[in-house]
Amino acid sequence: MVRWLLVSAFLTVAWPLSAQDKPRTLAPAAAAAGTLMMFDGVTTFGWKTTGPVAIRDGWMIVGGKQQTTITSTTALPAKQLILELEWDQSLPEGQQPRLTLNEQFRNQIPQRGRKTITTDPQLLTRIQLVVPAGTVVKMGDVHVEPHLATALFNGKNLDGWTINAADPKRMASKWTVTQAGELRVQNGPGDLVSEQQFANFLLQLECKTSGPALNSGVFFRCIPGQYQNGYEAQIQNAYKNNDRSQPADFGTGAIYRRVPARKVVSNDNEWFTMTVVAHDRHIATWVNGYPTVDWTDERNDHDNPRQGYRAAKGPISLQGHDPTTDILFRNIRITEFPSQRR
Repeated sequence: MVRWLLVSAFLTVAWPLSAQDKPRTLAPAAAAAGTLMMFDGVTTFGWKTTGPVAIRDGWMIVGGKQQTTITSTTALPAKQLILELEWDQSLPEGQQPRLTLNEQFRNQIPQRGRKTITTDPQLLTRIQLVVPAGTVVKMGDVHVEPHLATALFNGKNLDGWTINAADPKRMASKWTVTQAGELRVQNGPGDLVSEQQFANFLLQLECKTSGPALNSGVFFRCIPGQYQNGYEAQIQNAYKNNDRSQPADFGTGAIYRRVPARKVVSNDNEWFTMTVVAHDRHIATWVNGYPTVDWTDERNDHDNPRQGYRAAKGPISLQGHDPTTDILFRNIRITEFPSQRR
């Protein structure tokens, strides 16, 4: 099924832009709803490319004298894909570009223009565009509406969660549910752990830091029974030198102590959406739909994620950082999917 979808938008960028730089944008309502932007209009961040690729005026120009392939680095469960492509439709069949999303949507190409493609949420979507030699395709907006199968927080109580008592000296946090159905953590340190465990997943949640430069994090693939020993998707909205590309403490969306967020998108005292995709060694994050981290953990395998790559399942945990902590969470949802390791 293909239909038109119009999206308006605005997202500021932090770094200086040249005359030809035109960042792609996402409507605030779409960002709040969890839509993910796959192409920022300025860089090839989040894409693997072979062959001629250039970026001009907010478009990715794909193709030229040799065959060119671009592939999104992240595979994720998706309900819909918004795709904007332009090319010369008078080309013979052998010169037409080919688009693959998953096992069912293979070597197809939607009619040129801006389209919405409905995808099978049970299949992982990885976008691959193959452009034959002699053909050029312009790619604009690429937005994904992710599939979120399971609610981890019911908005009523802490069912499905446990306060981590592994370290009695770090149990200062107070965990409550507000009348508005939000999960609130005050004080710290402390740790709230999901009863379910996950290895490969898409996790999305909304968060609000109720004060300047407050610190928290979402841990995953944690070692069960230990205190916050897992990968951490950082929550920290401060940045240096009035430059959002210089996070003060890795930045919201970072994988803490591994790779910083390339831009601090979110603001204190405002709700923001954070998305984490963990797929074997590859980990990607978005904040308000903007791609912030695209990282492959190339360390040697290790049961302890502080010392190497951890593939095993573990709980999700929410951090109460310190006595200043006052943070809200809501709409915590997840989709689990299998490994592709052989």
